[in-house]
Amino acid sequence: MSILARPAVAAFAAKAMQRLQALANRRTGGRGSTASWLARLPEYTCTTRELTAPTSFGPARAVLYLPAGTEGAPPPVHVNFHGGGYVMPQIELDDALCRCIAVEAGVAVLNVDYVVAPQHPFPAAPRQAYEVVKWAAEHGGEHGWDGDRLSVGGQSAGGGLAAAAARQALEEGGPSIALQVLHYPPLDLATGARDKRAAIAKPMLRPWMADVFDSAYIPDPKQRADRLVSPAHPSDTADLRGIAPAFVVTAEYDLLKAEGVAYADRLRTAGSLVGHHDVTGADHGYDSQDETKARQVYPLIAAQVRRAFDKGAS
Repeated sequence: MSILARPAVAAFAAKAMQRLQALANRRTGGRGSTASWLARLPEYTCTTRELTAPTSFGPARAVLYLPAGTEGAPPPVHVNFHGGGYVMPQIELDDALCRCIAVEAGVAVLNVDYVVAPQHPFPAAPRQAYEVVKWAAEHGGEHGWDGDRLSVGGQSAGGGLAAAAARQALEEGGPSIALQVLHYPPLDLATGARDKRAAIAKPMLRPWMADVFDSAYIPDPKQRADRLVSPAHPSDTADLRGIAPAFVVTAEYDLLKAEGVAYADRLRTAGSLVGHHDVTGADHGYDSQDETKARQVYPLIAAQVRRAFDKGAS
C-alpha cells in the first residue's frame, strides 16, 4: 500500500493541496487562478449572485447564474456540483459550464460550494448535496426559479455527487429530478485506481492522486462500496427503476471511463438512460485544458437539460 493511502498522510497531503490552490487563487490572472477560470468561454454571459443554502452540515454557499429573459415566468433550475476529488473547493472550475447551461438551456443554474474532505469526510458531501437539492426544490419562489422543474449535474467528483443526490431522491421519495448529468464521474471507489485501466499509458488521473483523494474522503476502505460513492461497483444490486433520467458523458482516455460506461449500462437497464456521449481523444478534465472540446460538449449537455424540461412541459 502506498504511504499516501494512509488516512493521516492523505489528509495532510489534501490540506497541502488546498493551501496551494488557495495561493493560486490569489494570483492575478495566472493559470489556475480564479480570474483565469472566470475568463473562459466569454461568449456566454449572464447575471450572477451568491446565495446560501442552510444544511445540517452548515450553510452551503452557492453562485446563482441567471440568463437574460427571466423577467416573466421563473425558469427551471439546474443544481451543479463541481469537481476536485471531493477535496478541492473550486466552484470556479465550473463557471464556464454553468454559464453555458444557463444561456443555452434557459435555466437558472446553482453552482454549489459543498463541504470537502478531509475536514468533512464521507458521507458529509453527498448528504449535503441532497439537502441542497431539496432546498432548491422547495425555495425557488424566494430566489427566482421554479423548484418544481429541477435537474442536477456535475463534473468528476461533482458528477458522483449528482448521482448520489439522484439516488437519495429515489430512496427518500423526492424531490422530482428531471435529469441527472454525470460528466466523467467517479462511480466506483471500491475498486482501487491501480486495478483500473485506461486506453493510454499515462492518463491524467494517476494512482497517487486516487490514494490522496480516496483516503482523505473515505478513510475506511470498507465504506468505499457504499451506494453513494460506488453505484457502478458490482456489489450494488439495488433496483434503480424510477431513478432520475441520466445523461452520462465519458472521456475516451479517462481512467474512470469504464465505471461511467458500466453505470450508463445499469441506468439503461433501469430505463433511465437518455444518452451516453463519449468524448473521443479526451482524458479526464479535458474541458479545463481544451476549450474547443468544451465548446462542443457543453452545448450538448445544455441541450439535454433543455430537452428534459421541454419534455416535462409537453
